[in-house]
Amino acid sequence: MVDNGLIAFANRLADAGGAAIRPYFRKRIDVAHKQGRHAFDPVTEADRGAERAIRDLIAKERPDDAILGEEFGETPGKNDYRWVLDPLDGTRAFITGRHEWGQLIALEQSGRPVLGILDQPVLGERFIGVNGAAHLIQAGRSMPLKTRECAGLSQAVLCATDPSAYFSQSQQAAFARVKEKARLTRFGGDCYLFAALALGFVDLIIEAGFQAWDVAALVPLVEGAGGVITSWDGGSVLPGKTILASGDKRLHAEAMAWLAG
Repeated sequence: MVDNGLIAFANRLADAGGAAIRPYFRKRIDVAHKQGRHAFDPVTEADRGAERAIRDLIAKERPDDAILGEEFGETPGKNDYRWVLDPLDGTRAFITGRHEWGQLIALEQSGRPVLGILDQPVLGERFIGVNGAAHLIQAGRSMPLKTRECAGLSQAVLCATDPSAYFSQSQQAAFARVKEKARLTRFGGDCYLFAALALGFVDLIIEAGFQAWDVAALVPLVEGAGGVITSWDGGSVLPGKTILASGDKRLHAEAMAWLAG
């Protein structure tokens, strides 16, 4: 169990990151390219500033905890806790003035995510998964989250960020098999898709190319809301790569079968 003190500290980390991000949204800011992963992989001072703010607070108050962050790499710790940070997941949406982004903050204990926050600081929405439950905190109120039932693909809303950009050719072919069976498919959304899943508005998410910081916070959130999140073959979703998340175990099993061919 994660104690109330750690939960409160995680919320303070989200507060600090959000305060660093908000001044840059829908402003004309410099956008840099991170070499290596994609033809264009944007990063801004909002990404870097948020991670710095979170890291500074951890270093000050929990210096023995390890940290893994997208922007500044790994800092070893002296205990079995590690914070996994994606300070701004959805930078492409951010720089185009759209709301489908968020900061991801996870706490791992002995390699297992035990707390996950997906925070959208402009909308004032904070989704948190911890101790087997998930909640949306907004305007001082906490609302329990529950995924919706969906018996099969013919009734399912399927989402993915951008298969053409992040999937290999064979993965695109596998995705197409699922898409053909789904009732509705929508693209775009990055981490915010998983908030929509926890809220019960999306039934199935298929992604690929994830890193550890992209997924660690999502595991407690999806599972806490009653959903399932695995790799495409049903294995562990950590440290990332392929992601298959569903609000209903029956739908997850059907999608996994079609992905396998």
